[in-house]
Amino acid sequence: MASIEIKDAKGKKVGTAELADGVFGIEPNTFVVHQVVRSQMAARRSGTHDSKTRGMVSGGGKKPWRQKGTGRARQGTTRAPQWKGGGAVFGPHPRSYAFKVPNKVVKLAMRSVLSAKLADESLFVIDGFAFDKPATKAAADVLKGLGITGRVTIVVEPDDVNAMLSFRNLPRVRVITASEANTYDLVDNTAVLFTKPALTWLEGVLS
Repeated sequence: MASIEIKDAKGKKVGTAELADGVFGIEPNTFVVHQVVRSQMAARRSGTHDSKTRGMVSGGGKKPWRQKGTGRARQGTTRAPQWKGGGAVFGPHPRSYAFKVPNKVVKLAMRSVLSAKLADESLFVIDGFAFDKPATKAAADVLKGLGITGRVTIVVEPDDVNAMLSFRNLPRVRVITASEANTYDLVDNTAVLFTKPALTWLEGVLS
């Protein structure tokens, strides 16, 4: 089984955690990760773009000129697509871009990301933050003590409110609960930081 060091808020080793090979030791499937991330990003698109067809544009109730005898091409309305101010042809209309991915594929993508992060040594585990109250400066000191820089995703327990409030104001830091963990948030960073309880919970879900 793979293992990882558990550190305290000052970056000192306080223990070791055994990790399941089925979650943290697989060969990363980059195609599956790409597919799941595409699905997440597509679901976020609003799809509210719209255009008016010739039946939706106001005006144009009368023929601009008679059918025959003018020498010009026949025209039925000034709101036809070829006229200025006319309706659009094949224009965009509201739609959903979302597409579903099987749940087992989503889990495989998350396992692939976690395995890749562990192999790259960009996965960190802390025994807990133990903030008595929200403190952004203390949160920044924790990251500094662990030697984490760049974009960071922090995964905590749902009841660790002080940690969420402390980290959320830091630039390039995304803090989520273990139940909110997803492929995009785990891969879109330079490092992932778990609390020990959050890691244990997510490992149980993905096993």
